[in-house]
Amino acid sequence: MAGERPGSPVGAQPAAATAHCPPRRALGEALRATGTPPEGIPRSGSETPSEEDYDQNIRPNLTGAGLRRRMGLPGDGEQRRGIARSKLAIHVVPDDDTTVQEFLENSSHHAAPQQVSASPPPGVFRDYVFTHQFSAFDRKNTAATNSPFRGFYTLFWMGVALFVFKISSENWRTCGNPLGTNEIMKTMFHRDVLVLLLSDGVMCGLTGVTWLVQILILRGFINWDSCGWILQHVWQTAFIAGVVGWTMVRDWPWTHTVFFVLHGIVMLMKQHSYAFYNGYLSSVYAKRQRLMSRLQELKAVVPTDGVSCTYPAASSLSMSSLNTQPSAQEGRRSISRSSETGQTDIDKISRAIASKKPLDERQILAFERLIRWEVDALTEELKGTASDLSKAYPANLGFVDHYKWIPLPTVVYELEYPRSNDISVPYVAEKLVAMVGVIFVMIQVSQYSIYPIVTNTIEMKERGDTLSQRFREFPWILSDLVFPFMMEYLLVWYLIWEIILNILAELTYFADRRFYDAWWNSGMSPINPLSRNEETEWNRPVHVFLLRHVYHSSISSMKVNKHTATLITFFLSACVHELVMWCLFKKLRGYLLVLQMCQLPLVKLSRTKWLRGREVLGNLIFWLGIFTGPSLLCSLYLIL
Repeated sequence: MAGERPGSPVGAQPAAATAHCPPRRALGEALRATGTPPEGIPRSGSETPSEEDYDQNIRPNLTGAGLRRRMGLPGDGEQRRGIARSKLAIHVVPDDDTTVQEFLENSSHHAAPQQVSASPPPGVFRDYVFTHQFSAFDRKNTAATNSPFRGFYTLFWMGVALFVFKISSENWRTCGNPLGTNEIMKTMFHRDVLVLLLSDGVMCGLTGVTWLVQILILRGFINWDSCGWILQHVWQTAFIAGVVGWTMVRDWPWTHTVFFVLHGIVMLMKQHSYAFYNGYLSSVYAKRQRLMSRLQELKAVVPTDGVSCTYPAASSLSMSSLNTQPSAQEGRRSISRSSETGQTDIDKISRAIASKKPLDERQILAFERLIRWEVDALTEELKGTASDLSKAYPANLGFVDHYKWIPLPTVVYELEYPRSNDISVPYVAEKLVAMVGVIFVMIQVSQYSIYPIVTNTIEMKERGDTLSQRFREFPWILSDLVFPFMMEYLLVWYLIWEIILNILAELTYFADRRFYDAWWNSGMSPINPLSRNEETEWNRPVHVFLLRHVYHSSISSMKVNKHTATLITFFLSACVHELVMWCLFKKLRGYLLVLQMCQLPLVKLSRTKWLRGREVLGNLIFWLGIFTGPSLLCSLYLIL
């Protein structure tokens, strides 16, 4: 997505830190994988939560080489010095192989004493942790069933049922049937229903192009760091353009268009997350393969007796710290430092190799241990969230595995997710009945309360009424649409995030069903707009995607601060919403884009002394926006 390109790790580091040491930190990350944080970098448990730590379900860097480029960002391209061939020893590393030399160079910097920073580096990448949990209104959620507010949930649906009964009764009295004139139902099913379903199936099938790109990368035909990520962006652009273009070609009604475009955007996000995570893993896999080949070459090295080596021989190297992998107690400097010269063992090994000098036996042993640590760290990184190595990269790149990922109710790719034990057929049947019932209620409310107003507004334009004449009717149109749009807004949310996603979760054994938080309690709290606000709590799957693939990617690749990254994230989200409105109304007005971007100054306003801490007022402003926002948008598109 926006900002994802080669150039830097995920999560920006302070200028002082990057000036002190190179950006690559292979040995340091290897030590971190064993539970030993580098000196100068506090443990994740002691870090001060930054504004992008958006909920309690976060995890630190779990794997060896670090989650530096989780979105598939390629290497930094900094200058490397090769390792020359020695006339006195077997060639260990070729001149153009930077994999080994880079972590030797950088490990020397990180093994040296560093002053511990008082605060952690900002922008450290965090991952959402998928766990076994239920949505708030699901009957399997014991917290929901035992809630003291459960009666209000029953009251809401009782009120909806009575309202629909009133509508059906009036339709029966005026039209002779409970559905009334039923124009909306006719619009939904009068044509192209089979074409729509077939088109949707083809669209889901085309996501296999992303899988094919990853297979080509794995086979070595394409390199992710050079052209793979560009090819992926080109395909994603063509994909979404084809989705929107097909709705224009078929000239579908608004019901078909909204469904197809929204599903196309979901498939786009799924492909992006799948491609950029596996693209990153392909770089890790290639590095691990190169290091393992170096290990094999080391076995054939004939060590020198140290006489011809101008650098300290085996006697000056303390190898006791290399006998075992570092532990938390041994600390960052598990590689010993000579008190006489002030050099670490890594310094001596790296200098000896780079100066064309042969290695003695103890240096070879140290070199081998360092490579093995890094290989173990990279292996752990390739494993990711998988329960065992049999599911690690590249075993996850199966054709069937890809299409098992497509129907999962999440847009953030992981190698493995928490799974439920079985499928409850009565539960699925209950949700399907609820889905049909909610759709019926939405049709009835739209037909009774929204459709007549829309048709009257269209007739005003057909009669040739001037803009000023139409604007005089604007307040009345807005007031007539407020309550029906409010009900439709709530029903759409419940239909997608409580019913449909739970059906998909049950059918795919997907155990993490926290698709939303308590958004109804949202207010203008003085926090980052990417943290706990109405947008993030309303739709958590998309929020986690934006945080991982847009917000953090903007910081890492575009070198922007978190405020600019927030602006980029909100702007991209607003543009996508505006695209849907354009497909729906065939007009490009920018109303929704402007209203969404207004959330940023509202967050600033919430931090002022007049509104800070006034939660009730903040919640009131939030609900005022929910009440007026949808009806205001529709009224503007109808009048103008």
